[in-house]
Amino acid sequence: MGTSRQTESAKQKAAHKKALLRKQRRALQVRRQKLILISTGLLLIFLFSVFISSCIARKNNNKEVQSSSAQSNNTSGLKEAEMDPVSLTVSVVGDCTLGTDDSFDYDTSLNAYFENYGSAYFLQNVKSIFSQDDLTIANLEGTFTDSEAREDKLFAFKAPASFAKILTDGSVETVNLANNHSYDYGEEGFHDTIAALDAEGIIHFGYDETAIVNVKNIKIGLVGIYELKDHLERAQQLKDNIAKVKKDGADLIIVIFHWGNEKEEVPDENQIKLGHLAIDEGADLVCGHHPHVLQGIENYKGKNIVYSLGNFCFGGNSFPSDMDTMIFQQTFTITKNGVEKDNTTKMIPCSISSDSDYNNYQPTPSTGEEAERIIQKIQERSSLIPIAKN
Repeated sequence: MGTSRQTESAKQKAAHKKALLRKQRRALQVRRQKLILISTGLLLIFLFSVFISSCIARKNNNKEVQSSSAQSNNTSGLKEAEMDPVSLTVSVVGDCTLGTDDSFDYDTSLNAYFENYGSAYFLQNVKSIFSQDDLTIANLEGTFTDSEAREDKLFAFKAPASFAKILTDGSVETVNLANNHSYDYGEEGFHDTIAALDAEGIIHFGYDETAIVNVKNIKIGLVGIYELKDHLERAQQLKDNIAKVKKDGADLIIVIFHWGNEKEEVPDENQIKLGHLAIDEGADLVCGHHPHVLQGIENYKGKNIVYSLGNFCFGGNSFPSDMDTMIFQQTFTITKNGVEKDNTTKMIPCSISSDSDYNNYQPTPSTGEEAERIIQKIQERSSLIPIAKN
């Protein structure tokens, strides 16, 4: 009986122990669950605080970017408002025929002079003028080509590609190609000429090719129109090309025309209408050539139209009847408001030759009485322009 009681007591102890263990396990499990809940809560609070901080930082960054952008815009506007005036001097000259016709006497031709004196000879007397300006524009009337496919016409001019160096040696940066001799040797001759100019770094324009020249961070738009065959039918091309250089960002627009009638001292009606149209469409200067003589200058709406600059470095005739020419210079002032109306111009009277008896293809500034005579001639012919008085 004593043994039975002892056994029952041992069982009770074991049961009590198991119950205690279960209680401890439940307490431990509850504690673990509380810890998990607390940890999860802390994690959520941490993540939430990180999220809030990120949002605040992003918002502040956005404010800083906006502030920086606004400051940049204000600075840009300030720079624009404080933009210093830019002064640009442009020189324009007439027909430069840097070659010869096969029918001419070769010994007295421009090509022979090139062989004897080199490329720097031709413009050496005017180079100091061209090198001191900001841009020089010439009318290149002829071709640089070895092609034999001569067009069936009275005169056709050509020279080897190396003759393009005459322009670079003389500080001429740009040439108009829209004239009646640029295709003297067909498409091949025209493209050979462009290749020769490109090789020398000479900018070219004319027909449907326009050019933008960046000088002192001012964009100069160049347009060249060949009027001789189509006359007023070139009006649309003129409008389109001026619109094109405007779209390309031109701050200053110069239009060059090959127009008019040979030997005529007064511009015809087509010249006047197209010259006025160019100004109406936005040109700041209009210059022309082809008559082989000087014509007058008209001031239309505060802008200059130089109707004919005559010949300049001219290989087309060894003994021309008129060797008077000029360099037309205009100095433009560009501000944040555009081109100023200061109209600062200079006519530099020249002869196409340094010899008074014949054409030695070396344009030279005139002096003294000769200079006064040429200036007076230009003024007289300017007074004959029909619309000049209006």
